[in-house]
Amino acid sequence: MNVENRRYVIITFILFVGLMYFFRLFYMQVLDDTWSNRAHQISEKRREITPPRAIIYDRNGVKIVGNKTYFNLMVVEEKMGGDFDTSAFSDLIGWSVEEVHNRFEEIVKGEGKYYNKYSGKKEANYQKNRSYPFLKELTKEEMVRIAPYLDAFPGFYEEETSMRTYPYPNGANILGYLSEVNRQEIAKDPFYKPSFNIGRAGIEKFYEKQLRGSKGVHYIVRSAMNNEVKKYEGGRYDTMALQANPIYLGLDIELQAYGERLMKNKKGCIVALEPKSGEILSMVSAPSYDPNILVGRKNISTHYPRLLNDPDKPLYPRPTQAEYVPGSIFKLIQSLIGLQEKVITKNTSFPCNQSLVGCHNHAAPNSIAKAIKFSCNPYYYYAVKKIIEQKKLDNRYEDAESGLNRWNDYMQSFGLGKKLNSDIYGLKPGLIPNSSYYDKWYGQHRWAFSTIRSIAIGQGEVKLTPLHMANLAAIIANKGWYYDPHFLRSPLSGFPLKITRNKTMVNPEYFDPVIDGMWRVVNETGGTGVRAKINGINVCGKTGTVENYKGGVKQKNHSVFIAFAPMENPKIAIAVFIENAGFGGTWAAPIAGLMMEKYLNKSISNPEEEKRVLDAKLNNK
Repeated sequence: MNVENRRYVIITFILFVGLMYFFRLFYMQVLDDTWSNRAHQISEKRREITPPRAIIYDRNGVKIVGNKTYFNLMVVEEKMGGDFDTSAFSDLIGWSVEEVHNRFEEIVKGEGKYYNKYSGKKEANYQKNRSYPFLKELTKEEMVRIAPYLDAFPGFYEEETSMRTYPYPNGANILGYLSEVNRQEIAKDPFYKPSFNIGRAGIEKFYEKQLRGSKGVHYIVRSAMNNEVKKYEGGRYDTMALQANPIYLGLDIELQAYGERLMKNKKGCIVALEPKSGEILSMVSAPSYDPNILVGRKNISTHYPRLLNDPDKPLYPRPTQAEYVPGSIFKLIQSLIGLQEKVITKNTSFPCNQSLVGCHNHAAPNSIAKAIKFSCNPYYYYAVKKIIEQKKLDNRYEDAESGLNRWNDYMQSFGLGKKLNSDIYGLKPGLIPNSSYYDKWYGQHRWAFSTIRSIAIGQGEVKLTPLHMANLAAIIANKGWYYDPHFLRSPLSGFPLKITRNKTMVNPEYFDPVIDGMWRVVNETGGTGVRAKINGINVCGKTGTVENYKGGVKQKNHSVFIAFAPMENPKIAIAVFIENAGFGGTWAAPIAGLMMEKYLNKSISNPEEEKRVLDAKLNNK
């Protein structure tokens, strides 16, 4: 290599190294604020300020979730000094010296350990120069007693925080609860630090980022003795903590509270929707609990184990996770599919042949409306047989396979057999069987309608969540379409929620005879749901009485009812499911009627029926 080439190589190398340094400095000073923050912390204290969580309101502007101020007593061990008076400190907080030592050990242990690849040993994550909460969730009164004496105990200082408060003791399964972040969550998201709370369930979890707000920063210049001297640059670089904008839900808290009253001493649920928007008006899971009992670490440690071990499962969100056999409410969608497929008409008549399937005595079901009114089981045996076996294929088993899969497509278009899109965690899909499902049980082309006929009346393998059931009522009210069921009222809350307007495979004109039948169920003599009738309001509904087996042993039937009202311009669609309560018209129907009347009229016209429901104890205790 000649001298000239060597000179170019050296120049290139120098330029390359210079560029590397330049980009590294640019990254450290402009893009990465870690070094800037560190430099600030050498000369002044950088204290992050966390805002209270956003307030939550119901559809009527009623506050349903607020905040209450509490305090944490924080400690930085490095600043405590070697002559810390543990005995005097323990007297101040009302603990023993041993309890104080144990708390320090608990903090260190709680931070866990990590593997140091340089030393080859596991070392503590705990750092003496970091602040940790020594006492948590102190009330204002408790902090006032301690704060004046903290100057005598270096390393300790008070930090204001807040915890949730619930003006109404209702909606626990909807709203969820908060608990303290763990080390993994702190490492994953820099917003959090020890003692912070995070949403663990319900709305608090789903909208965690929208509820938590934006942190602020205050810079304080300190002396060599670590005393506050002044604000850094007069507070020029301070930023305010910003509480997030309020969130508005479609929930009606008064209706929710009323539903929980009606469901006292019962197991099951109520789901009510506004058909035109998909907003959830009420979602009662019974038994329930007061959400205030899961506010704060002390309450959670006391009450959560009790709730978890309660055999009636108050923590279990039945409306969204319980997959129930739907019973006779399923006949509504069978009617719609049969009409769309043109295998029946609105005036089709079938005999009530009880040798095929059991039924109760009633007048002849010579139309769809009457079949729905009387809830005739044999009628739907014949109707669904025509849907599944349309004789489009010569082979009966292939024909049944094709028909069932087409039937399944219809069900999917109603949102059944899949998870509904919603701002709720933990939704279950229910079960709508297709040919693959039965092939696993019986083998391909080894079954036909007679093998699976129980699905005709909503028994057997079919399962829906109560949210599916209420949404079915909303779809019929809308004559074939629905919005994804949800809680958030997007325009008021200031951020969008992605919801979809979904259309079923059934044309609007086929809903009229079904709605006619639902009206007859409630309003005509002999209808199975007359206890849901409301004076002056046209209610359309359908009862269901679900056979219930446990371990092959027959149990008491479940009581089911779905409905919407008013008939002409529906404002509420509802599903009520009560476990082990018997006939659908006896208990589920009147509860639905009371809920709809309460929502539409803000009052109850039949106090005797209300008292009957309130006094009923149907939870087998």
